[in-house]
Amino acid sequence: MLNFPKPDVEQFFRTYLIATFDVSKDESKLIFSTNLNGKFDLWAMDLPHTYPYQLTATNQMSEFIKINPEKRHILTSFDNDGDENYQIYALPLSGGNPLPILTGEKEDKFFYGYLSKDGERLYYTTSKDNPSFLDNRLYNLKTKEDKLLLKGENALTFIVALSPSEESFVYTKIYSNTYQVAFLRTENQDKPLTPDPESVHHTSSPVFIDESTIYFLTDYDKDFSYLAKYDTHGFEPILEINNENITSLEYHQKSNTIYLTTETGVIDKLYKYNLNDNILIGIPLPTDIIEKLVIAESGTIYVLGRSATKPHNIFRSEGSSWIPLTSNRVLGIPETDLVEPEVVRYESFDGLEIEALLFKPHESNGYTIFWPHGGPQYAERKFFRAMFQVLLNRGYLIFAPNFRGSTGYGSKFTKMVEGDWGEGPRLDCLKGIEWLFNQGISSKDKLFVVGGSYGGYMTLLLAGRHPEIMKASVDIFGPSNLFTFINSVPEHWKPIMKLWLGDPVEDKEKLEKDSPITYLDNMSKPMLVIQGANDPRVVQEESDQIVQALENKGLEVEYLVLEDEGHGFSKKENEIRVYKLMLDFLAKHQ
Repeated sequence: MLNFPKPDVEQFFRTYLIATFDVSKDESKLIFSTNLNGKFDLWAMDLPHTYPYQLTATNQMSEFIKINPEKRHILTSFDNDGDENYQIYALPLSGGNPLPILTGEKEDKFFYGYLSKDGERLYYTTSKDNPSFLDNRLYNLKTKEDKLLLKGENALTFIVALSPSEESFVYTKIYSNTYQVAFLRTENQDKPLTPDPESVHHTSSPVFIDESTIYFLTDYDKDFSYLAKYDTHGFEPILEINNENITSLEYHQKSNTIYLTTETGVIDKLYKYNLNDNILIGIPLPTDIIEKLVIAESGTIYVLGRSATKPHNIFRSEGSSWIPLTSNRVLGIPETDLVEPEVVRYESFDGLEIEALLFKPHESNGYTIFWPHGGPQYAERKFFRAMFQVLLNRGYLIFAPNFRGSTGYGSKFTKMVEGDWGEGPRLDCLKGIEWLFNQGISSKDKLFVVGGSYGGYMTLLLAGRHPEIMKASVDIFGPSNLFTFINSVPEHWKPIMKLWLGDPVEDKEKLEKDSPITYLDNMSKPMLVIQGANDPRVVQEESDQIVQALENKGLEVEYLVLEDEGHGFSKKENEIRVYKLMLDFLAKHQ
């Protein structure tokens, strides 16, 4: 029998990401944004053939893809090396060099909204001339006329739905992640879709069924989002699904059916709800998590999804079956060699139940990775992370708690982090670590803390306030000083920062208490810090200042700045470089 060597790091990271996709009206072409060749570009398939071919050579991430209804061209957007300043371009259906459609200065952002049924009118939102609250505009692709439809004032404003005649629309005003109110604009009158727009609640995914009937999702007066309707009679709750947060809505006109995606803890579910007979039917999924759902005119369902042991793939429904259109897998490693997580629960300091994912390696090296997720209004779920699987392959156990503020457990739970970034969630994390110790799973001399974004912030905070619980830590673009963080986020984030995090003057004492940099004197364990130079969310200064301070006190700290990345890794060689460095760092401190 031949003995093959242990898989190397690159094998795990030769999986690719799929950011978004679209299917042409006749379902003959599927276009997706992927780093299939190591850098992000647009790729296509001529269905039913599934061999992909490259459409662009920009090496940049795309935020959306929209194929013209008559297949005359493709609309898309690109940023620049992770800066998230997306600008809108057109491409021939055969691909090539992008043609600028809506572009501006490097810092200007152009967000896709809607394309008219004839493909001639593009509704979009832009930071140009209004960087804080954004403006909503209409661009005619044929005449090049560009006019203002709605100016953002006092809150971030997005047009989110259009009536069939395009004579009225729905827009949302965003005050925070959990406070988003929708209004119907018709004949210069604005009417809220929910009864009390002053109450804190969330509305999303509105669709016009006809000129006067709108279905949408909201958690108004409830803990979990549900399906509601607005028409000439006003607001009406329609459908709740027990303890499942409905997160997306797609409408299929021919069958008069609404497709609903729900988030329940660490997995997603899919349902169809027929408006003719009001019957809800569950649809089995090919993956645990849905990243994007497209319902074709024929009624065929296309899903972009992933699971803990299945990387991003696109599937098409055929009857009760799913046909994979992509074949993204870990290079040379059977799925049985990858690790599915266990779902565990523990009680936090105040009795709150916390759900967590526990990944156990097939062969343990005795060490544990504690992973506080990013967001913070996000959740660690059963989705594929190449980083997790390579760490598991090297023998590390991984524990990922969904502390208060995580999504998928109801609105009250998600709101618990607002104005409290560093107390409740930190204590939830400590209780999770205590649970690991009490269960005999890990110990203080066997625990590493690793996190990115808000998870990087929590890593820094734990390193400063509780250095005794860990051997070492890895911070991946985490905020270190909440005062500088508040001042440096993108302009269109700033209106929500007071509700989300706090006010630098009114909440000075609390922000000082919750800033990792306050606890520099306590930091005593080795640290690796990773940062993208183009990160617009957590700017390089956040990492520079913590690294400089730690170096000044003589603490062991390694620092890597990626000059062509933002808030994440869009280029495969950078991702591999980062995680090789991280594996070496962890091995050195075992």
